[in-house]
Amino acid sequence: MEPLASSHEPPPLRLVSWNVTYRCNLSCAHCYNDAGKGHTGPELSTDAAKGLIDQVAELGSPVLVLSGGEPLLRGDLLELARHGTGRGLRMALGTNGTLIDEAVAEELRGAGIAKAAISLDSARPGVHDRFRGVPGCWARAVEGIRACRDAGLAVQLHTTVTVENYHDLDAIIDLGEDLGIRDFQVFFLVPTGRGRNVQDVSPGAYESLIRRILQRITTSDLEIRPTCAPQFMRIATRMGIRKESWRQGCIAGRSYCRITPDGEVTPCPYLPVGVGNVRDTPFAEIWSGSTVLQRLRDPGALQGKCGRCEYAGICGGCRARAYGLAGGSTYSCGGAGEPGEGSWLAEDPWCPYEPGSAEGTA
Repeated sequence: MEPLASSHEPPPLRLVSWNVTYRCNLSCAHCYNDAGKGHTGPELSTDAAKGLIDQVAELGSPVLVLSGGEPLLRGDLLELARHGTGRGLRMALGTNGTLIDEAVAEELRGAGIAKAAISLDSARPGVHDRFRGVPGCWARAVEGIRACRDAGLAVQLHTTVTVENYHDLDAIIDLGEDLGIRDFQVFFLVPTGRGRNVQDVSPGAYESLIRRILQRITTSDLEIRPTCAPQFMRIATRMGIRKESWRQGCIAGRSYCRITPDGEVTPCPYLPVGVGNVRDTPFAEIWSGSTVLQRLRDPGALQGKCGRCEYAGICGGCRARAYGLAGGSTYSCGGAGEPGEGSWLAEDPWCPYEPGSAEGTA
């Protein structure tokens, strides 16, 4: 476990992603947890999970995302959702959508789930099915979206960008609109877990896609946010686009963290650097006292061109991508490595911007 530093006043915790299980009914090519394929691991018991929820609630009312693996494979999921709702947390679900029918959607809403984040990686069924590893899962995900919509449960659509679907984004958003969705998160690939084996697009293509996304925001009332692409804050600033909900590009360890099925806390799902385990240390102590988290909150600690960049305070570069591409990812899939000072503070190698330059790309 990471030794805790003297406690500093921590920033408000706004979002927690909790992988409640490694079990999954799909086998997604980019899974940071290496879920499915028979991968199992220790999970907090129901009582311990409720205790964790109580600890998170001590820090306010952040959004608590029950994720996985596939969280619907955990038999006590509804019980945990109800417990979190009762403690005043804003409960959400991160799911592949394939196990949701009308009855499940009603149960989720009844347990207090405010939003279901469902993954859809293409408007073309075959592309999505290949990426997710199971034939027919596109159709089942769409059925899950419709079931949530009919039950009055809000849906946020998640799409992970790869070479295969890079030119498909507008069609995905159009499909989502047809399904009644107004809320989209576009994830940019991070080389973590099985994602290290997925072909990524170029840094220049990322910048171009971010601009396309931001342009679409200016011409519609959709909520679209690039995720794992903190450079969008720089690009949006240069384009004169600003939303009140946009506070920082990389929120890892700043307003957000992730908890593994066995209780290990990491700055985000894609940065598997362990900062403490809730079975040994109260969650509030980890959030306030972790030296890793404190370093991530300090723009002055960034190295390379990220440390020199005039946008360090609002962007910060992707700490997970810096870690993964700089040789730091020596952990086992789904686990958490040692927190020693290292490449997670390095410059983001996927950012083409040179500090102080007149243009948005190198």
